[in-house]
Amino acid sequence: MKIVALVASAGLAFAAAACAKPTEETPGTGTSAAATYSACMVTDTGGIDDHSFNASSWAGLQAAKAANPAIKAEYTASTSMADYDPNLANSVTKGCKYIQAVGGLMGDATKKAATANPTVQFSIVDADNLGLANVYPIQFQTQQAAYLAGYLAAGYSKSGKVGTYGGLKIPPVTIFMDGFADGVAAYNKAKGKNVQVLGWDKAKQDGLFNTGNDAFVSQDQGKQKSDALAAQGADVIFPVAGGSGLGSAANAGNKFVVIWVDADGFDTTKYGSVMLTTVVKNSTDGVKEAATKAAATPGTLLTGGFMGTLANNGVSLAPYHDFDSKIDAGLKAEVEALKQDIISGKVVVESPAQPK
Repeated sequence: MKIVALVASAGLAFAAAACAKPTEETPGTGTSAAATYSACMVTDTGGIDDHSFNASSWAGLQAAKAANPAIKAEYTASTSMADYDPNLANSVTKGCKYIQAVGGLMGDATKKAATANPTVQFSIVDADNLGLANVYPIQFQTQQAAYLAGYLAAGYSKSGKVGTYGGLKIPPVTIFMDGFADGVAAYNKAKGKNVQVLGWDKAKQDGLFNTGNDAFVSQDQGKQKSDALAAQGADVIFPVAGGSGLGSAANAGNKFVVIWVDADGFDTTKYGSVMLTTVVKNSTDGVKEAATKAAATPGTLLTGGFMGTLANNGVSLAPYHDFDSKIDAGLKAEVEALKQDIISGKVVVESPAQPK
């Protein structure tokens, strides 16, 4: 469950994969068909170019292929939640030996497909093993890194108000928002301040969210949410909404700055100039580790799972890039000290949505 790759290398792998043409392989064909291991990914509705966890998960499958040339990687994009069942079923039908589902919303569909095909190795990002031996979970304690982002946002804010909104009210989203709110609270306690968090109330577990099947895609919804938060005075906004967050980034600048999620927004979007930092969820290394292990022992189901934490670099706060010189040196030191305190266990960050 431990990883050793640096986030920097994950970012490079992600950037390369995001620009590459998807590999379209037909399982069982070619001169070395007997030696191939077909690894297939089914995306969530954000698609392969969401600049977020679909893209970084695909980068992980590409990295597994680079590590083991016998792996033949391909993906199928889901444009709506109705695509989950047929896309997973088709992956089984065409002979995929490893099937990677991306996102907690795919939990029910993955459980259905895995139950019907107990000898096929499935894996899922942002969900547990669904009670099945053939499902390998890839999960993250993202509340830890989001806590650092909340502390940073509170210290950077000039208005005394920071904001957040989510794609949908689901655990893989609210876990970010919980950590963010706790980080702001920690800053207030340490400094005797009263920086407000708009868009999320951890105690009530309620806040500001997009709606509909395009909740993680609609840039219009993202723009509307950030406009509303900025109108209330937020000068740092934390969209936990996949590609929808691009609507916020496009509208930032003089109004507010953005803290991105999943993959370093400075590298993966064209809005690096407004990215204060990113709460990185290293699904690239998680998927790479799972697919590589599965290909090394074909026919044998994986056990255990991947749990990303600050300690193993499975979650992290991305570099500050263009904002490095704009952030007070003392604040940067405090964030780094908090990171070490979380790793050591001195500070414990918890969320009702965190994986167990």
